[in-house]
Amino acid sequence: MCSPEEAALLRLEEVFSATLARINSLVLQPLLVAAPEPSDPRGRECLQLLQRLHRSSQQLWEVTEESLRSLRERLRRPDAIGLESLLLLRGANHVLQVHVEYIESYTSCVVVQAFQKVAKRRSEYWRGQRKALRQLLWGVGSEGSVGTALVQALRQPLTHHVQQYVLLLLRLGDTIGERHPARELVVQATTVFGNLQSFVKQALDQAVATQAIWHTLSSRPRDALCTPARRLLQDSRDMPVTITPLRAERVLLFDDVLALLQGHNVHTFDLKLVWLDSEQDGCTFHLLTPEEEFLVCSKDPQGRAVWQWKLTQAVCQALRGRKDFPMLGADLEPSAPPLCRSMAYTFLEEGRLCQATYEGEWCRGRPHGKGTLKWPDGRNHVGSFCQGLEHGFGIRLVPRASEDKFDCYKCHWQEGSMCGYGICEYGTDEVYKGYFQEGLRHGFGVLESSPQAPQYCKYTGHWERGQKSGYGIEDDGDRGERYIGMWQADQRHGPGVMVTQAGVCYQGTFQADKMVGPGILLSDDDSLYEGTFSRDLTLLGKGKVTFPNGFTLEGSFGSGTGRGLHTQGVLDTAALPPDPSSTCKRQLGLGAFPVESRWQGVYGPFRDFVRAGCPGELQEALLGFHVQSSRELRKSQEYLCCERTQPSDTEGRMDNILEELLQHRDPEALQQYLGKALSSSLHPLGKLLRTLMLTFQATYAGIGANKHLQGLAQEEVKQHAQELWAAYRGLLQVALQRKGQAPEEEEDTETRDLQVHGVLLPLMLPSFYSELFTLYLLLHEREDSLYSQGITSLSLFPDTKLLEFLDVQKHLWPLKDLTLTTNQRHSLVRDKCFLSATECLQKMITTVDPREKLEVLERTYGEIEATVSRVLGQEHKLPMDDLLPLLIYVVSRARIQHLGAEIHLIRDMMDPLHTGGLYDFLLTALESCYEHIQKEDMHRLPSRRDSGEPW
Repeated sequence: MCSPEEAALLRLEEVFSATLARINSLVLQPLLVAAPEPSDPRGRECLQLLQRLHRSSQQLWEVTEESLRSLRERLRRPDAIGLESLLLLRGANHVLQVHVEYIESYTSCVVVQAFQKVAKRRSEYWRGQRKALRQLLWGVGSEGSVGTALVQALRQPLTHHVQQYVLLLLRLGDTIGERHPARELVVQATTVFGNLQSFVKQALDQAVATQAIWHTLSSRPRDALCTPARRLLQDSRDMPVTITPLRAERVLLFDDVLALLQGHNVHTFDLKLVWLDSEQDGCTFHLLTPEEEFLVCSKDPQGRAVWQWKLTQAVCQALRGRKDFPMLGADLEPSAPPLCRSMAYTFLEEGRLCQATYEGEWCRGRPHGKGTLKWPDGRNHVGSFCQGLEHGFGIRLVPRASEDKFDCYKCHWQEGSMCGYGICEYGTDEVYKGYFQEGLRHGFGVLESSPQAPQYCKYTGHWERGQKSGYGIEDDGDRGERYIGMWQADQRHGPGVMVTQAGVCYQGTFQADKMVGPGILLSDDDSLYEGTFSRDLTLLGKGKVTFPNGFTLEGSFGSGTGRGLHTQGVLDTAALPPDPSSTCKRQLGLGAFPVESRWQGVYGPFRDFVRAGCPGELQEALLGFHVQSSRELRKSQEYLCCERTQPSDTEGRMDNILEELLQHRDPEALQQYLGKALSSSLHPLGKLLRTLMLTFQATYAGIGANKHLQGLAQEEVKQHAQELWAAYRGLLQVALQRKGQAPEEEEDTETRDLQVHGVLLPLMLPSFYSELFTLYLLLHEREDSLYSQGITSLSLFPDTKLLEFLDVQKHLWPLKDLTLTTNQRHSLVRDKCFLSATECLQKMITTVDPREKLEVLERTYGEIEATVSRVLGQEHKLPMDDLLPLLIYVVSRARIQHLGAEIHLIRDMMDPLHTGGLYDFLLTALESCYEHIQKEDMHRLPSRRDSGEPW
């Protein structure tokens, strides 16, 4: 059996469906088709609103018809079709959405008086329809205007219908009982349509209030504020408030903006970008917007509470992008607006952000978090912001005025300016990689022009407030020169060394880019000039030239146009040839640039990082990052997304690094850990090493590969080793501090030097070895040439003759192992005599570690003694007198190239712990062999008569 309420619902739907059909034929269709197409924007807007209302009315009629069909089926077959089949129950939310859409379409028309405006164009027609319209209404007199009748005709049937829905559903719920299968659906539908009733009332009230307010405004603010979707929530005329410092005459709170009226001027603030200060002080509260901060004052606390509550709910509703249902503030989501939001906004006030559009994250009225900033002139900034300023990593594109090119800054920012490490690619094809402070190059940095530039130039060194200042190296590709020395205000100033591509070196004092006072010139043939120079580095004034053969020329030097260099002085040819070490091995720059102060701009950021406790978020800013250059993408927004380590990963990685460091503190594990750390571009120590490698190559590779700079390079490598060890110790102290453990005691100098030479130097030396060994090769080129000639001569000796020539005692010769004939012996003995020792010594050139080279030498000595002990049939320790000729024999057969450079590099880089020990003894013996082989008597070629045997 069906209940009486179901039958009443059926009659209600039949009446409402018929009413909607009559409204459509009597009101909506005449409104749409009777009037001509309007030409003004407001008229077209009204027509579009009526078309939308017509569509929503049609949908409402269709859903009513569907509900009607479900009711009829239920009443016709009550036993077969259950109560839950009714559309009003199973599809309550769908029915609700159709009603809401109709209400919103209708209220939009009410707000802009669309019915009155359209009806006015055919007033005669609508006066004739007044009687028909009154049949749709209840309790409306005949004296009202046509516009009012139209408004009522479209409103009253709906409100009455929703009210009846609620009443009948309540009665139905009471009738069916608690255990009915459809009980829950009935209760839910009752709640839905009860909420709809409240929503309809609020929506209609807001629409009427909004429509009424336009009559109180002058045309300018009305045109600025009047939109169909906008609803008035509060008017300061109803509940007075004052806003300072703007002193608005009237305050209007809409559901999307806050409007402040001053005469004919209107200031609107998007509610999505309005923050209410949570602090309450009597009758006032604060409002924050992207460009303004206001103090809202009411007459009493009650007024403040109302305004604050409505503003809060309006902001929440605006952020959600949909109206609260059923009433303002009744949404299920939290009613407190979030402090952090993501929005777009264009700044209007004068200043650096004028006309710039920011899109991204906000907090309390300021850009805060990730975002994009775009200016009308083409400037773009993508990155992190803090309290309205660029802060953290960011990429900025700046168009160049004269060309269709951009400057691209990939940097860390602090409080709106570049600060920390950055990579800047300029439209001129120059690239700067280094540090900034307050937007200017400051600290260590490298500025390099394109290799294809007409005048290639590269500066590697220190900067101060955007200018080259301090120690730095500059390559001038056009002149083929490299300057190594001090700078001030973008000019060479102070002690400096100039190296040319031709091998000529200058050392002196520079002022304003020119050398002044006495200086030194070393030419490629080791001629030495000591005296004064002109500003373009030509000999001028008093000076002395020392030639490689010992001759000296002392007097006055000068030059003239077309006359070349001329001199007036005394030539001394009686002097003895100088010691080669006095001229060809003269070292420049030593003492002029203290090694501990050369690269403070590289060490300093690492020390700052350690002092700050190694925070992951500062790792890139202080230690740098690596981003591949992509010039082809400069004009694209894609270019603003560079590949780099995500900041969120760096903190975790730093924790892992420090944790691993604590687990590898014993000597063997420490060496393994440091080797891994130095080879990693993500480890702080690896980053520091790579920067030091860059400075070393900039100084000593290419033009800087000059033998007179070997001393500078050698002490620089040792200093880098000390700084890297200090960096490790700094990281260790931070790791201990994070674990709450006591810091390690400070090392004494002796302990530190042992660790530097014994642990760190062998690990980092390969990174500098190529440039460093080249300088040793150049410095010892003359001795190595004589050594090579000696090796060539000695290689012509058969083994027996060479042993005899070297005065090796015959009882030490390993000939009893050879059972071949004389001819066979002499054809093979060169490959057999002391072969194991020879092969062992040849391994010296397979490593760059001085300690490993010394170990090779030690094993070679062991192989020689082992061979001699086997010949003698007993263990035998070789005295120096016997060892030296045997070692000369092994060296001559090993034929190691550039042995002099190898020996001196080992000596300079050797662990001080080995001084006076076995390694020192063996290295001294190898040096003696090297010197003996250079002597003239080693260059005498053996003859067949000397050997007495066939070759």
